[in-house]
Amino acid sequence: MKHNFGAGPCILPKEVFQEASQAVLDFNNTGLSILEISHRSKEFEEVVIETERLVRELLNVPQNYSVLFLQGGASQQFAMIPMNLLPEGGKAAYFDTGVWASKAAKEAKNVGQVEIVASSSDKNYNYIPKDFEIPVDAAYFHYTSNNTIYGTEVFDKPATSVPTVVDMSSDILSRVINISDFDLIYAGAQKNMGPAGVTLVIIKDEILGKSGRKLPAIFDYEPHIKAGSMYNTPPVYSIYVSMLNLRWLKAKGGISVIEQENIVKARTLYDEIERNPFFKGTAAVADRSRMNVTFVMENSDLEAEFLALSKERNLIGIKGHRSVGGFRASIYNALSITSINALVDAMREFEEKHK
Repeated sequence: MKHNFGAGPCILPKEVFQEASQAVLDFNNTGLSILEISHRSKEFEEVVIETERLVRELLNVPQNYSVLFLQGGASQQFAMIPMNLLPEGGKAAYFDTGVWASKAAKEAKNVGQVEIVASSSDKNYNYIPKDFEIPVDAAYFHYTSNNTIYGTEVFDKPATSVPTVVDMSSDILSRVINISDFDLIYAGAQKNMGPAGVTLVIIKDEILGKSGRKLPAIFDYEPHIKAGSMYNTPPVYSIYVSMLNLRWLKAKGGISVIEQENIVKARTLYDEIERNPFFKGTAAVADRSRMNVTFVMENSDLEAEFLALSKERNLIGIKGHRSVGGFRASIYNALSITSINALVDAMREFEEKHK
């Protein structure tokens, strides 16, 4: 059995893979592959409708919010957000907690004025800054809720009266949130929702149409809303697999259930990192992510040996990002506690060998 701790394209449940693979051969007994079916067909319209319904149900999305399935990943949203929300002469507030937060701010600077309200770059983004001020005249405040590279997570939305935009690419659907706390949520699907290729956007309708900008339609949220996420040809297969994964999540009992599983998984691994004298965590304890656990060895010379052992034990994708080094275990929704225990066993085996 392979234990997939990779940080990029997400692990998905086995039953989702099985159903998705069958649909490649024959989608819903149509005699057509999901890869060739018309995105204007009744069969695919039902997929989009169900996927949106499941998003709304699982996240308890209010009716005055639109749900979109777009392309271009979170990186396209870095540009679309200021284009749609930042008026000429206005400014946006950004919270710099990692590479992706920094890239979002950099992209916004191409559109208008950006104020960085706080940054943890001074310590290689290993903590979440506290006690900062968000200017009340900002058009919006943007932050990234989970920092995959550095293993930090923002669990409580920073207090502000201005519209709040959050990139939840790597922790969407992993924990209970109050959608009404946010004005726009966006997330690349490829961590917890489905395969790469589709981006979820949940947007409060009333914040649109106020920038005064004339935008190309493809970069304007409103045409996508009016067209029901089909202004242009949508990523059919990515939406379909996301629907299957959302069905799986609902059948498990929903987000409150998966959140408790994620808490147990993260605690089990962090406890071993704390206990085992060969390893140490890199993120501030108060800000540790439940999705991406980053750690190094007390003696870095032993890291290659532990990576070799991990490979022997079928622990895949645990090498840390080059910005942090060491190891990173990405423990998204579909990763079971069995895989966590396999990693813990390998860490203990390594400890016993070097005692």
